[in-house]
Amino acid sequence: MSQSLSIIFVHLVFSTKHREPLLLQPLRDQTHAYLATVLKNQGSPAIQIGGTSDHVHILLRLSKNHSLAAVVEKMKTSSSRWIKTQGDALGGFHWQNGYGGFSVSHRELDEVVRYIRQQEMHHRAISFQDEYRSFLASYGVEYDERYVWD
Repeated sequence: MSQSLSIIFVHLVFSTKHREPLLLQPLRDQTHAYLATVLKNQGSPAIQIGGTSDHVHILLRLSKNHSLAAVVEKMKTSSSRWIKTQGDALGGFHWQNGYGGFSVSHRELDEVVRYIRQQEMHHRAISFQDEYRSFLASYGVEYDERYVWD
Protein backbone atom coordinates (compact mmCIF):
# COMPACT_ATOMS: atom_id res chain seq x y z
CA MET A 1 0.00 0.00 0.00
CA SER A 2 1.53 3.30 -1.01
CA GLN A 3 -0.45 5.47 1.39
CA SER A 4 -0.69 5.23 5.17
CA LEU A 5 -4.21 5.79 6.43
CA SER A 6 -5.64 5.56 9.92
CA ILE A 7 -8.46 6.88 12.00
CA ILE A 8 -8.05 6.24 15.69
CA PHE A 9 -10.26 7.97 18.23
CA VAL A 10 -9.09 8.19 21.84
CA HIS A 11 -10.89 9.27 25.01
CA LEU A 12 -8.06 10.74 27.07
CA VAL A 13 -8.40 11.38 30.81
CA PHE A 14 -5.93 12.98 33.21
CA SER A 15 -6.01 15.14 36.30
CA THR A 16 -4.17 17.92 38.01
CA LYS A 17 -1.43 16.80 40.38
CA HIS A 18 -3.08 15.40 43.53
CA ARG A 19 -6.41 16.38 41.93
CA GLU A 20 -6.05 19.93 43.16
CA PRO A 21 -9.10 21.98 42.02
CA LEU A 22 -7.08 24.63 40.18
CA LEU A 23 -8.94 24.75 36.87
CA LEU A 24 -11.59 27.25 37.90
CA GLN A 25 -13.49 29.36 35.38
CA PRO A 26 -12.52 31.18 33.21
CA LEU A 27 -9.14 29.39 33.31
CA ARG A 28 -10.80 26.03 32.62
CA ASP A 29 -12.28 27.14 29.29
CA GLN A 30 -9.04 28.91 28.37
CA THR A 31 -7.07 25.75 29.19
CA HIS A 32 -9.39 23.63 27.06
CA ALA A 33 -8.88 26.03 24.15
CA TYR A 34 -5.11 25.92 24.67
CA LEU A 35 -5.15 22.10 24.75
CA ALA A 36 -7.17 22.04 21.52
CA THR A 37 -4.58 24.26 19.81
CA VAL A 38 -1.68 22.07 20.93
CA LEU A 39 -3.50 18.96 19.70
CA LYS A 40 -4.33 20.55 16.35
CA ASN A 41 -0.69 21.55 15.89
CA GLN A 42 0.30 17.91 16.43
CA GLY A 43 -2.17 16.64 13.84
CA SER A 44 -4.39 15.13 16.54
CA PRO A 45 -7.44 17.38 16.55
CA ALA A 46 -9.72 17.50 19.56
CA ILE A 47 -13.33 16.59 18.93
CA GLN A 48 -14.47 17.54 22.43
CA ILE A 49 -12.73 18.77 25.58
CA GLY A 50 -14.34 19.08 28.98
CA GLY A 51 -13.83 18.39 32.63
CA THR A 52 -14.00 19.91 36.06
CA SER A 53 -11.67 21.90 38.28
CA ASP A 54 -9.39 18.89 38.83
CA HIS A 55 -9.37 16.84 35.63
CA VAL A 56 -9.78 16.86 31.86
CA HIS A 57 -11.50 14.60 29.35
CA ILE A 58 -10.48 14.88 25.70
CA LEU A 59 -11.91 13.05 22.73
CA LEU A 60 -9.33 13.28 19.95
CA ARG A 61 -8.43 11.80 16.61
CA LEU A 62 -4.89 10.51 16.98
CA SER A 63 -2.37 11.46 14.31
CA LYS A 64 -1.00 8.62 12.23
CA ASN A 65 2.44 10.18 12.71
CA HIS A 66 2.66 10.33 16.51
CA SER A 67 2.19 7.96 19.40
CA LEU A 68 -0.40 8.77 22.05
CA ALA A 69 2.40 9.06 24.63
CA ALA A 70 4.21 11.69 22.53
CA VAL A 71 1.02 13.68 21.93
CA VAL A 72 0.14 13.65 25.63
CA GLU A 73 3.65 14.60 26.73
CA LYS A 74 3.74 17.59 24.37
CA MET A 75 0.25 18.69 25.37
CA LYS A 76 0.85 18.42 29.13
CA THR A 77 4.29 20.07 29.03
CA SER A 78 3.16 22.98 26.89
CA SER A 79 -0.11 23.59 28.74
CA SER A 80 1.48 23.29 32.17
CA ARG A 81 4.04 25.92 31.22
CA TRP A 82 1.25 28.19 29.95
CA ILE A 83 -1.01 27.67 33.01
CA LYS A 84 1.84 28.71 35.31
CA THR A 85 1.83 32.13 33.63
CA GLN A 86 -1.88 32.69 34.29
CA GLY A 87 -1.60 33.87 37.89
CA ASP A 88 0.59 33.84 40.97
CA ALA A 89 -1.44 31.05 42.59
CA LEU A 90 -0.71 28.81 39.58
CA GLY A 91 3.09 29.02 39.69
CA GLY A 92 3.35 25.47 41.03
CA PHE A 93 0.79 23.95 38.67
CA HIS A 94 1.41 20.38 37.45
CA TRP A 95 -0.60 17.71 35.73
CA GLN A 96 -0.54 14.21 37.20
CA ASN A 97 2.21 12.03 35.75
CA GLY A 98 -0.02 9.48 34.09
CA TYR A 99 -3.11 9.41 31.92
CA GLY A 100 -5.75 7.04 30.67
CA GLY A 101 -6.25 6.60 26.95
CA PHE A 102 -9.28 4.59 25.88
CA SER A 103 -10.20 3.58 22.35
CA VAL A 104 -13.49 4.79 20.97
CA SER A 105 -15.37 3.40 17.98
CA HIS A 106 -16.60 5.92 15.42
CA ARG A 107 -20.10 4.67 16.30
CA GLU A 108 -19.61 5.85 19.90
CA LEU A 109 -18.40 9.38 19.14
CA ASP A 110 -21.70 11.15 19.82
CA GLU A 111 -22.12 9.30 23.13
CA VAL A 112 -18.60 10.22 24.27
CA VAL A 113 -19.08 13.85 23.23
CA ARG A 114 -22.26 14.00 25.36
CA TYR A 115 -20.47 12.35 28.27
CA ILE A 116 -17.63 14.88 28.16
CA ARG A 117 -20.03 17.83 27.88
CA GLN A 118 -21.87 16.68 31.03
CA GLN A 119 -18.84 16.41 33.31
CA GLU A 120 -19.99 19.05 35.81
CA MET A 121 -23.34 17.33 36.29
CA HIS A 122 -21.81 13.86 36.24
CA HIS A 123 -19.40 14.66 39.06
CA ARG A 124 -22.14 15.79 41.40
CA ALA A 125 -22.84 12.08 41.86
CA ILE A 126 -19.47 10.35 41.36
CA SER A 127 -15.89 11.22 42.27
CA PHE A 128 -13.12 11.42 39.70
CA GLN A 129 -11.44 8.41 41.30
CA ASP A 130 -14.58 6.26 41.05
CA GLU A 131 -15.17 7.45 37.49
CA TYR A 132 -11.62 6.52 36.51
CA ARG A 133 -11.84 3.12 38.20
CA SER A 134 -15.03 2.43 36.23
CA PHE A 135 -13.21 3.27 32.97
CA LEU A 136 -10.39 0.89 33.88
CA ALA A 137 -12.85 -1.86 34.78
CA SER A 138 -14.99 -1.44 31.66
CA TYR A 139 -11.89 -1.68 29.45
CA GLY A 140 -10.44 -4.60 31.42
CA VAL A 141 -7.31 -2.68 32.41
CA GLU A 142 -5.35 -4.25 35.23
CA TYR A 143 -3.85 -1.72 37.60
CA ASP A 144 -2.29 -1.31 41.01
CA GLU A 145 -4.18 1.24 43.09
CA ARG A 146 -0.91 2.38 44.69
CA TYR A 147 0.34 3.76 41.38
CA VAL A 148 -2.79 5.21 39.82
CA TRP A 149 -2.99 8.42 41.86
CA ASP A 150 -0.41 11.15 42.22
